[in-house]
Amino acid sequence: MPHFRLNPGAIPTTSVDDALRYIQQRITDSDFREYFLLVERPEDIIPAVNNYNNQHENEEDPEFSADIYKEFTDNDIATTERTTVSSGLFSGGATSLSEFFFSPTLGDVSASYVPVYDKVTSDSTAQVQFAVGYANFGGSGSIGNTTKTTAGNRETAALYRQFRNVILGQGTTKFTFTGNASTRDDFAFIVFNRAQMREKVDPGNWELHLSGSGPLQSGIKLIDDSSATTNTTINSANRVFNVVSGSIATGTADIKTAASAETTYGAPGLFYPDLGIILLNAAWLETGGGLTAKSGSMVFSKGTNTFGDNAKVVFNSISHSMAGAANKQGYFAARREEEISSTSYFARAHNKEFNFSSNPTYETTDSSGNRGAFTQPTFKGDPKAYITQVGLYDDKGGDLLAVAKLSQPVLKSFSREAIIKVKLDF
Repeated sequence: MPHFRLNPGAIPTTSVDDALRYIQQRITDSDFREYFLLVERPEDIIPAVNNYNNQHENEEDPEFSADIYKEFTDNDIATTERTTVSSGLFSGGATSLSEFFFSPTLGDVSASYVPVYDKVTSDSTAQVQFAVGYANFGGSGSIGNTTKTTAGNRETAALYRQFRNVILGQGTTKFTFTGNASTRDDFAFIVFNRAQMREKVDPGNWELHLSGSGPLQSGIKLIDDSSATTNTTINSANRVFNVVSGSIATGTADIKTAASAETTYGAPGLFYPDLGIILLNAAWLETGGGLTAKSGSMVFSKGTNTFGDNAKVVFNSISHSMAGAANKQGYFAARREEEISSTSYFARAHNKEFNFSSNPTYETTDSSGNRGAFTQPTFKGDPKAYITQVGLYDDKGGDLLAVAKLSQPVLKSFSREAIIKVKLDF
């Protein structure tokens, strides 16, 4: 650390206490103890200053006093706090979306999933919010065949297995939905963008409206049943809740039909908040959820070795662009939940510390190049400074890590002390 050069002409010599106080603020504690601790008489001050300067005559003057840094002790650092915070999941902290967009360049290569944006993709600020798609155990609805030897990626089958490997326990090959024990060969899915959901999706704080072209073409509303669950189900994918028909528009969950009562096709889906995944029961959507076409045909195309474009079916239902939908504006509300860790640092400025400024205008330089005289003469014997910010540095290279700026300057002098709390959230 550099040493501050002392100007003998600026040091008050009428009082030993004033002189030592002036000197102590401008040099390191170790130098003060080495060169000035034994000074007791006014006439000993200048010789001690000259001795100090001679020992450091080959060193360049620093831009500020060495004592501008102060090391934190254990008593200055508070124990880390953890707070759970819920906020809007979508870009900019938005809690809901009513318009949805996908890239117009998508083709067969994206047969089974579609990234969904908050703005048209030609807008440079557009961001992916989530992806929607379709998975099928046998690969139906995508290009390829059962022998896996010819061209074709059987993407729907690959997606089914990816979800199975992440979510289901060892030895379980197919998904089932609460209310009906039958295994299901296919499902639609919604996967939130990790950058948007961050740690997890907030259970009980999302609502999705789907449109259809059947008898209930005005649409259906889906939420999760976390509000009705006292014992959360935990599996290899951590927490899991049922997707049920209902709404949270009133501020509390209003479940239309409980998952256990969906005995014909099973519940509308499964929700994995820690993974940011919503699986939608294709059988419920096609027949039980009101998305059936007027002719009674299936919503999802399940032809063999055929591009079914089923991801677009899911997208159209969410965006309410499906043919026959009564309301063309969609609605998807969701919040994320994250644990914020906080550490508080208490920067303590005692009465004898930080009473001088490193600002070049704080001191003057005489014709000989000597520094140290106050620009404001009244500061002699009673210097003052204003603290405007606190910098946090690492303990090795002295690199600046963070800066905390005060809302207003804090006056500091020999008769005033200050404690500034710097709180870091991460």
